[in-house]
Amino acid sequence: MYGKVGVLTMATKVKSKYTNDDIPVKGITNGTIILDNGQKVTGVKIMPRNIFILESSVQDAIITNLKTVYNVIDFEFWIVVADRPVDINVYLSQLQLLYNTTNDPAKRKIINEDINKANSFMSNNVVDTEYFLLFKEKDNEIINKRIRNLINNFANAGLTAFQTTNDDLRMILDNFLNGGQTTNFGTVLA
Repeated sequence: MYGKVGVLTMATKVKSKYTNDDIPVKGITNGTIILDNGQKVTGVKIMPRNIFILESSVQDAIITNLKTVYNVIDFEFWIVVADRPVDINVYLSQLQLLYNTTNDPAKRKIINEDINKANSFMSNNVVDTEYFLLFKEKDNEIINKRIRNLINNFANAGLTAFQTTNDDLRMILDNFLNGGQTTNFGTVLA
């Protein structure tokens, strides 16, 4: 930098131009994000359930049980809600095949309406909302115990939960780091 008195030099740390160089993720394996410091991030995916179509007493019971689930958790956790794009291309292909093999005009009209509706979903970027409860831990025994307890506790509350998969965790990272855009990196050969 130049000033009135002379030259001032500043020592600066060179930052990478790639975002992934600033993220402390070593890898994703066995439904776990492995961080550079040896910590592991994992958890459960909680399947959504529309409780508002149930009787009010059942709704109240599920909500009360869910409160209990969260109150017995004795470790730091994050609840993550992520949108995953819905891919209905296979469904569209099946509808098109059905349309091509159907001769009845009334059935063809109904199938064509379904095709048009599916195409409108595709053009409006329809997403599935997915729910995760994640935590960080180093010890594999503690991780497995926490996952089993979470799955059982959510089952007692009337909800289904599974351990996160590698794809789930990649999608979560894509949502946070890339604005929901999926990254597909291939192998680079020199």
